[in-house]
Amino acid sequence: MLRRREFVVSSLALLGGALPAGHAFAQKDYPNRPIRLVVPFAAGGGVDVFARVLAEKLKETKGYTVVVENRGGANGAVGGGAVKQADPDGYTLLFSAATHLMAQQVMKNAPYDPIADFTSIARVGEAPMLLVMSPKLPQKTIAEVVADAKKQPDKWTFATAALGAPGHLATVAFNRLAGLKLMIIPYRGTAPGLTDVAAGNVQLMIDPVLALLPMAQGGQVRGLAVTSAKRSALAPDIPTAAESGLPGLEQATWYGVWGPKGMPADIVTTLNAAINESIKALAQEGRLAKLGIEPVTETPAQFLEFSKKDLARNTELLKSVGFQPV
Repeated sequence: MLRRREFVVSSLALLGGALPAGHAFAQKDYPNRPIRLVVPFAAGGGVDVFARVLAEKLKETKGYTVVVENRGGANGAVGGGAVKQADPDGYTLLFSAATHLMAQQVMKNAPYDPIADFTSIARVGEAPMLLVMSPKLPQKTIAEVVADAKKQPDKWTFATAALGAPGHLATVAFNRLAGLKLMIIPYRGTAPGLTDVAAGNVQLMIDPVLALLPMAQGGQVRGLAVTSAKRSALAPDIPTAAESGLPGLEQATWYGVWGPKGMPADIVTTLNAAINESIKALAQEGRLAKLGIEPVTETPAQFLEFSKKDLARNTELLKSVGFQPV
């Protein structure tokens, strides 16, 4: 009897040792406790708003308890690093924008590979961005801003939520299209940068419509243009970049959910299905449209393939202007 028990224990030990690191047996009752959804930026920005809307809908549609946790800093790398180091059990996830993919392109010592060190779970939406300006300045169009900036470049500075963020990439594109090299200052998320624009400490900012439009509509900042081919239904009075004097400035942001590397495939499938169901429900209710977001529902494999192509495209954009990681 003793030998039989020893044989069983030894066999189980060998079986466990043969499993790839991080690939634990999935829980059939997943999830049976709260899921931590890490947002790598300060509260109040576009990523944070969308994350909280999705968390709420996951509770309504699937009964999941999802706790949103803001872990800002280092262009999103603080929050991303926390998720990378977490157990790959599906209870710690990352909700971020395209910013996540650019860590190695904008940081000299990036703490992770944003694709290889994470599990792609679901891409959930995309949205145009908005260019806003301090209301303390007289310019009304991009053409007027560019004309003045060419005469007085030191007078104009851009705020950005983070290096590598979609707004940062759109700002790089703005400079290239306008023939300018205006300074770009990174912040710890959208909210603090937007506050400085409203105060006149920084003159310009590009970020998702859902994050900037409320203050533009309230008059705290001036909405100059949307970075899309046509005007936004949320703000039909704000022209496109082409209409405002800068043809070619068409940039969008997108949002996704990742987990640590090595998550069990069945948990990834469960999460992807739950998230897609919630996104479809939010779209049908019109809640995404109110945020200026187009819904996206993809498989994990489609999300991964999209990410690789997006990374290559934006890496080329940064190289074209000689951007150096900091």
